[in-house]
Amino acid sequence: MPLFEVTAEHRGSEARLGVLHTPHGDVKTPAFVAVATRGTVKALSPDDLLSLGIQVLIGNTYHLYLRPGAETVGALGGLHGFFGWAGPWMTDSGGFQVFSLGAGKVHGVGKIAPIFPGDTRPRAAGGSLVRLTEEGVHFRSVVDGAWVFFSPEEVIRAQRLLGADIILPLDECTSPFHDRAYTEAAMERTHRWAERALRAFEETRGLGPNPGQALFGIVQGGAYEDLRRRSARVIAGMNFSGFAIGGSLGRSKEDMLRVIEWTVGELPKERPRHLLGIGTVEDIVEAVRRGVDAFDCAAPTRMARNGTLLSGQEEGFRLNIKGARFRRDGRPIEEGCDCPTCRRHSRAFLHHLLRSGELSYFRLATLHNLRFMARLMAAIRARIALGKELSLEGVMGDLRG
Repeated sequence: MPLFEVTAEHRGSEARLGVLHTPHGDVKTPAFVAVATRGTVKALSPDDLLSLGIQVLIGNTYHLYLRPGAETVGALGGLHGFFGWAGPWMTDSGGFQVFSLGAGKVHGVGKIAPIFPGDTRPRAAGGSLVRLTEEGVHFRSVVDGAWVFFSPEEVIRAQRLLGADIILPLDECTSPFHDRAYTEAAMERTHRWAERALRAFEETRGLGPNPGQALFGIVQGGAYEDLRRRSARVIAGMNFSGFAIGGSLGRSKEDMLRVIEWTVGELPKERPRHLLGIGTVEDIVEAVRRGVDAFDCAAPTRMARNGTLLSGQEEGFRLNIKGARFRRDGRPIEEGCDCPTCRRHSRAFLHHLLRSGELSYFRLATLHNLRFMARLMAAIRARIALGKELSLEGVMGDLRG
């Protein structure tokens, strides 16, 4: 059985339905991958995630390598045994975290600062904590400040022990403020690291708890069309089971959509395409239209913890439950939502929990936001299956019932 099957193609766009087959179950695509950075989705249990319709999780090699350690996780059955989630797992390479500690800090872009900063560079967050060489990356540990070394080979070894079903090689992420020369050099280094990762993947067969792992390649090249197309062709020519679109996607969302179009146009249709780190409602719909099959993003869960709840009935698809206007609002977060939070609790109650610092707020808010993402992806898949126009307005209309 192949790793990926395209089961239907949309008549009005490049979108398609598919099934991603893994040793721990199938994933219907397009799919949202919930972020479990340290081996867990904050505030939720595996049973919670299953009830919400979440299909697959992604853990972070960088953080898990530092604590509790890949060897520890491997000895306890890999991520499946360690966390107790029996469904599919992905792990990233830690490349974005290395970027965040390096160029991201220097240029003021990254996970917290704007990923799409426009033409004005944000204030830098500090000096680099990274030393990058052809052999790999030396970086400061966020746990104890010690220097740690990641090579392409060590990242593969660690992910073999973590046991995820889909793993990613070490790559060099670039900033939207890197010039063309640096972006091209980083892209070519990523290609060389990809070749080393593939060799290490073959050499470590039998290591770790999951012999059925698949390795995806990562396309780089910044927002330069010729570099993106070249990188996609090079990575597609290697023996990867699927592909991820990574690195700088430009300085605006318009840049991102062009990058996706350039990249997807060079990738083989029979293998899956994953867009790394992107997960807003608008971005997902537009990326699916351009042929992307899967997404991971920490934003829905992070926003939940900070008071921002997702709703197809609100402007911008979100509301800030901290606002005083919710103090006596007896409505659920979103009318018609079937999540446990909306079925039982009011906006007023959630407002009270957050303002009072009650820990139960974090679970209830995260339950809602992840259920919203699962419903969003189900609505997108349904429109593709029925051949309906794949527009933001249409998807939101379906969510509202």
